[in-house]
Amino acid sequence: MSDYSTLNILLIIITFFIAGFVKGVAGMGLPTMAMGILSVVMSPLSAASLLIIPSFVTNFWQLFTGPNFVGLIKRFWIMMVGIIIGTLAGSWLLTSANTPYTGIVLGLALLFYSIHGLTAKPLFTPLRLERRLSPIMGLVTGLLNGATGVFTLPAVPYIQSLGLSKDDLIQALGLAFTVSTIALAAGLFKGGAFHLGNISLSALAVAPALFGMWTGTIIRKRISVKTFRICFFIFIAVLGLELALHPILTS
Repeated sequence: MSDYSTLNILLIIITFFIAGFVKGVAGMGLPTMAMGILSVVMSPLSAASLLIIPSFVTNFWQLFTGPNFVGLIKRFWIMMVGIIIGTLAGSWLLTSANTPYTGIVLGLALLFYSIHGLTAKPLFTPLRLERRLSPIMGLVTGLLNGATGVFTLPAVPYIQSLGLSKDDLIQALGLAFTVSTIALAAGLFKGGAFHLGNISLSALAVAPALFGMWTGTIIRKRISVKTFRICFFIFIAVLGLELALHPILTS
């Protein structure tokens, strides 16, 4: 993003407060919400570069909220390797000149994610299949992460399908999100897209993201999470549809 105007800075602050609020209430969704909003007014590449620091800070905190860090590393290390490889391989699309195509991919990813969230059909992965599926899920998650800056699919529904305890689920998601953020930063840096200006604005987004998380955590205790998640996924679906159709409608 080349124009660091007051309006742009205000948009970034509001966006990351909303994204942090969503993460505080629903336990996830900061990168998805931030990419969905920012990509409407800027390129997905610029939006992804702003995600790095606030996403890392919030996910790193989430990673260390549970007691089973070492155990989860041993269980999911091969999936994390897949995420890294996939992200580095897919980041060429995000850093290329064909940003309208990344917008379409992002929109389709958001639509798929919202449909899964709204249908809320429970998934279950047998333990015997985990060793085979983990590297595949990691690689696909990484490819989508590298191409769109969104690292929720298919990692989130897959990890949710493993029958983990609540604490282990939150910590496992934190692990996947942290690794995805680091890999995305490496891919953007390799593609020459993570500059000093991006770092400054990304750091600026940390405070509103954390404040949004804190606010969301308080609100989570007072409203129905089910109702909020329905509204969240409908909003994500609208954003995804707009992003997927925008290059076609304006061509």
